[in-house]
Amino acid sequence: MLILSAGSQVHRRRAPAPALLSSSPLSLLLLVICLAASLFGTPAAASYGDRLPEFQECVKICDRENCGADAQHASPIPLHHRLLLWTCPAECDYTCQHLITARRRAAKPPQPTVQFHGKWPFRRFLGMQEPLSVLFSAGNFMAHYHGLRLIQARVPASYPLRRYYTGFAYLSLTTWVFSFIFHIRDFSLTEQLDYFAAGASVLYGLYYAPVRILRLDKWRAALRVWTTVCVLLYAAHVTYLKMWKWDYSYNMKANVVCGAIQNVLWISFSIARYRSRRRAWAAWGGITVVLVMSAMSLELLDFAPIWGSLDAHSLWHAGTIGPIVLWYK
Repeated sequence: MLILSAGSQVHRRRAPAPALLSSSPLSLLLLVICLAASLFGTPAAASYGDRLPEFQECVKICDRENCGADAQHASPIPLHHRLLLWTCPAECDYTCQHLITARRRAAKPPQPTVQFHGKWPFRRFLGMQEPLSVLFSAGNFMAHYHGLRLIQARVPASYPLRRYYTGFAYLSLTTWVFSFIFHIRDFSLTEQLDYFAAGASVLYGLYYAPVRILRLDKWRAALRVWTTVCVLLYAAHVTYLKMWKWDYSYNMKANVVCGAIQNVLWISFSIARYRSRRRAWAAWGGITVVLVMSAMSLELLDFAPIWGSLDAHSLWHAGTIGPIVLWYK
């Protein structure tokens, strides 16, 4: 997910509480499309671990002995697990994942850790499936919330680009809420909300970069055309994933292309501004983009979680908190 800049003069006054309806029209429209599209389920992808005979047998036995109407050895599910919709079959699946993983690690020679249902076998905490990703998603949310208050306090309401800044902030806040929820519990609905919201944020970044750099807000006809193009692109993206094929590879490529274009725009803009102003703050935008790209590159490592919790995805989320703070400044 890319982050976009909002440079302004500093005015020392207290930030008002954020107004929930003061975001830009495009960000609200993208959010509506995201929410509407996520109401329909899609099948989950299988992984190597799902197909292991020993895993399938483990789940079958656990389900028979604990989940059936005549189960003789049913174990009670803790309340905090039930509140997060952990059912008996889900408990069996989780338990068998870790039993098989432990068995593979204890084998001679040790066998590699494998994924189940497209995910590594994480150790949950208080019922949360990926606790560190939950924590770092909350950290990103707070960084954007702080940035939103900064904009509202220091960017005059009359400034034409302020609504694009706040639109970015509100859409980013929404994205990290869905990320937070998805990492607590991975369902088809929470996964789609996470993916579609993240895609909306990336596309909004692509939308906003030319608006700021080329000042399209001063060219109403061009702005309307560009807004229409971006809305149609997002609608087509969601339609393809929902109605044609839920394709993880395509989704990643689409986000990378959109992100790469805006990265080039922001880095070029920062270099030009620094050359003309010779002030350190003029380079912050480009520096922040490079930091975000470095954090996102961690996702390419995709290693089994250390201590059952720390994986490449959670490190990526941790690595974007600092650059977000810098970006809003």
